[in-house]
Amino acid sequence: MSPSNNNADVSAKGGRFSRRRFIGAAVGAAAVWGGYSVFFGGQFRADKADRKVDVLLIGGGIMSATLGVYLAELEPTWTYEVFERLDKVAEESSNGWNNAGTGHSALCELNYTPMDEQGKVHISKAVEINENFQISRQFWAHQVRKGLLGNPREFINSTPHMNLVFGEENRAFIRKRVEALKASPLFAGMEMSTDPVKIKEWIPIMMEGRKPEEIVTATRSPLGTDVNLGAITRQFYQHLNQRGMKISTGHEVRSITRNDDGSWRVSAFDLQDKSKVQTVDARHIFIGAGGAALPLLQLSGIPEAKQYGGFPVGGEFLVTENPQVTSRHLAKVYGLADTGSPPMSVPHLDTRVLDGKTVLLFGPFATWSSKFLKNGSYFDMAKATTPSNIIPQLQVGMHEFALVKYLAQQLELSKEEKMAALRRYMPEAKDQDWRLWQAGQRVQIIKNVPGQGGVLKLGTEVVVSEDRSVSALLGASPGGSTSPAIMLSLLEKVFPDRMKTAAWHDKIREIVPTYGKKLNEHPELLASEWAATAETLQLAIASPSLDGYAPAAAPAEKPGPQKERPDIAL
Repeated sequence: MSPSNNNADVSAKGGRFSRRRFIGAAVGAAAVWGGYSVFFGGQFRADKADRKVDVLLIGGGIMSATLGVYLAELEPTWTYEVFERLDKVAEESSNGWNNAGTGHSALCELNYTPMDEQGKVHISKAVEINENFQISRQFWAHQVRKGLLGNPREFINSTPHMNLVFGEENRAFIRKRVEALKASPLFAGMEMSTDPVKIKEWIPIMMEGRKPEEIVTATRSPLGTDVNLGAITRQFYQHLNQRGMKISTGHEVRSITRNDDGSWRVSAFDLQDKSKVQTVDARHIFIGAGGAALPLLQLSGIPEAKQYGGFPVGGEFLVTENPQVTSRHLAKVYGLADTGSPPMSVPHLDTRVLDGKTVLLFGPFATWSSKFLKNGSYFDMAKATTPSNIIPQLQVGMHEFALVKYLAQQLELSKEEKMAALRRYMPEAKDQDWRLWQAGQRVQIIKNVPGQGGVLKLGTEVVVSEDRSVSALLGASPGGSTSPAIMLSLLEKVFPDRMKTAAWHDKIREIVPTYGKKLNEHPELLASEWAATAETLQLAIASPSLDGYAPAAAPAEKPGPQKERPDIAL
């Protein structure tokens, strides 16, 4: 059982894409990709290194920056270095224009609270993600107090997170969801309304022009935020560079090989002058290169990489910068996917503050390219296809055929059809106010699971070599919004012995005061951290009171039958 958007009348053109055509195309493409990998799969190895480093970070995005900031505090005497293939850091997925759904804390993302066939809404995933976002608030607040981050208004702003759905069936789902979330103090203050007048107070431009008889339901949480991950990343690297971290932009890593002493020899080619190569020997490598993380992990040759493949998906948004429109909307409003569409198609109208300017983004509309990065190569998918993952990738194509078909149909949508989809949520939207914007690429994880074959995995996954000298982050959602929690989990896996020492433990508790505790189970501590972080981060909307909330137990759920479906956060 799942809620649906039965009132939606906007659909892609169908009838042109069949399973038979997909199989033929996939087999042909697999042969091309496999051939490319065989003939062009070798890698360069330098005779010697230019220098040695303790930790090498590959990729200049939010994940590498966050890990670098943690390690610089935990081990200030270690040496660190970054290789980034673009001319600037934070220009791929961390760029504010390449993602819309930031500030992920499961307040409005309905796919994190699935309803099973018995009609029960499960909140364990939502609680987990919200807990992780509380770590983000504490981590960023700590960096503001230390001076690594400047004016909070440049990277985080209070922005209510909302839902807007249509019809009786979806109203029933929302009612059950709100009731289920009342069990957790993390979701305190959430309001639900079926009154069009009240909803219009919250989101006027989404209610103007709507038929009076239409059945609409909305929720609103005051705890939501909009986060500019690019601004955070750039400030982190500026600080790390001042502390002595060498940051080499415009350099593409093309070789990762093992040395006899267990360290790694990594060579990065200067993209402006390919005769120039920088080579380092590193004790530890972290690959936080977004979509490029998978092929880079494969370069290392570690056995753990063989179980993974990837499926690239892009997104396109409608954007308006018209102040007459943007000034009348302050919210991230998520709807529900149309019947038969995957959750990645969930429409949302988001307020964003980018480079000091307020804009609205609506989408996503799925796009497809064989590139693993927005600024990548059309051969990315070919180079990442190997004998160990080619069959799992084809299996996912068959098992998730509805997703493949959806993507094919999305590619046929015209600007007029995309505007029609927007008018489902903003009836009086004008063509001249909106333009299309191509956002970033995401690579969904395909994992070869014993007994199941290829499985399309949700969320992110930390991969660590057996000797813990190589680690990488694969996947997308919820991504950068919970980067401090994700990098904490990586530290626990890569440096387990050091994490047990008093020095590291005390420093982590200084950075994240509630480390090791579930705030869902400690409402008084949650209220204290809300107050402290809201003050430091200058959040304009007050946190709700937690008076009367008893400690909530960890959700001990045994979900009924559900079908996990792919999600992408753009």
